[in-house]
Amino acid sequence: MNRTNKISVISFLIYIITVSSCKKDKFTTDSGAKLEFSTNSILYDTVFTTVGSATKTFIVYNRNSQPIKISSIRLGGGTASNFRINVDGSKGVLFSDVEIMGRDSLFVFAEVTVDPNKASNPLIIRDSVIFETNGNVQDVDFEAWGQDAYFHTPDVFPLNGFPPYSVITCNAIWQNDKPHVIYGYAVVDSACTLTMNPGTRVYMHPNSVLYVYRGGSLKIKGNISMPVTIQGDRLEPQYSEEAGQWGYIHLSPESKDNEIDGAVVKNGIVGILADTVGNSASPTLKISNTIVKNMSVAAIYGRGTFIKGWNCVFANCGQYVAALTIGGKYNFYHCTFANYWSNGTRQFPVLLVNNYYEDVNKNIISRDLDSAYFYNCIVYGDLSSGDELKLDSSLNISFAYNFKFHNCLLKTTLNTAAIEYESVIANADPYFHNTGNNDYRIKNPLAEPAVIFKGDPAIGSLYPDDLSGKSRLANPPPTIGAYEYEP
Repeated sequence: MNRTNKISVISFLIYIITVSSCKKDKFTTDSGAKLEFSTNSILYDTVFTTVGSATKTFIVYNRNSQPIKISSIRLGGGTASNFRINVDGSKGVLFSDVEIMGRDSLFVFAEVTVDPNKASNPLIIRDSVIFETNGNVQDVDFEAWGQDAYFHTPDVFPLNGFPPYSVITCNAIWQNDKPHVIYGYAVVDSACTLTMNPGTRVYMHPNSVLYVYRGGSLKIKGNISMPVTIQGDRLEPQYSEEAGQWGYIHLSPESKDNEIDGAVVKNGIVGILADTVGNSASPTLKISNTIVKNMSVAAIYGRGTFIKGWNCVFANCGQYVAALTIGGKYNFYHCTFANYWSNGTRQFPVLLVNNYYEDVNKNIISRDLDSAYFYNCIVYGDLSSGDELKLDSSLNISFAYNFKFHNCLLKTTLNTAAIEYESVIANADPYFHNTGNNDYRIKNPLAEPAVIFKGDPAIGSLYPDDLSGKSRLANPPPTIGAYEYEP
């Protein structure tokens, strides 16, 4: 082979190798070839007491055999964000045509600077890094604490199936100097009491739970001018009345002497879950002068427990407003149970009372309903079926099913001439002031046939001031429900 032919062969081989290499390194355009991340969210859990910075790192993976080109990596908040990013050594807020070879990765560094004493900051500062690849949009979310607050984050990670939790200092007293933010489960331990003084603000992260363990107690001590508020941690206006943002307050079996007074509890899944306690001479929960609203499931859910409530509004839930189940004792005075849920079709009545549950084998297990008594209460809503009351007995005569409605307004098709109904008014419009804004005051004189002057004065004298502090004794008989009529 002469020299010219050798050069031709070598050139041809180089061409073949180059073409093969180019084909191998061709960027994939498959929309199914998505990126993967070492994490989908980053919490900057440094508690800043002065202006400070913290940096976190995450990794972007290309699990595909071919290279991939990320058309855009950008910081959602742009130059106005508290966060800054560095992509493989380059700083900025927007990066274009970033390449990752097959089965390779790149590092992203994210830094946040926070002034926790800046009152205009949101409680939690959020942003995200957005990745656009082959028509796919993916992101990694950031959260940093934007204000000075007391933060309760899990530091116990059990192996027995119980979720991660933190234990609140025994006999802690929460003040209104700074808000409390709960992540995960925050536990009031056995033989301990958590007290919340007037004006305390508690913000719950998604799916978080305030859990009162057996032998523990919760004491909420708000008032009309300084209520204790418990709600989700999204403080933007669009979330102010949004249900389902957090979990629930759980008064576990054998928790004791729980008291909630002067509180606003809103925007969770279940407001208050009070669990089985067995026979007891004193209530598991006393709840008074309190509003529980905008829950995706129920405002108050009792399971074979003992609850005493007065001057309360339980309202606006995706299922029941009050589910009083598995027997127990339930006594309510001058309470308003109302439901005008607007976030979907509602199929459940305002109030459920039953004395049984169904076990895993579909067996009906009955329990005594010692009392489900309602005095000067409203049970009303806009359910299209026309019945906002469900009395659900196991029909096992060996177990008690005792209920009574005394001087109440009920929306129901049940026979209110029965002995369990005393001076009950059925299906008359209470003319709530503004159900769209969860305002269940009585201000329209057209409500007189339904609730105005229809309460039992003896019950009114036991609770002489209504939920807003207005006297019930000035112009008796009192108005049915949590609010006295105000012209």
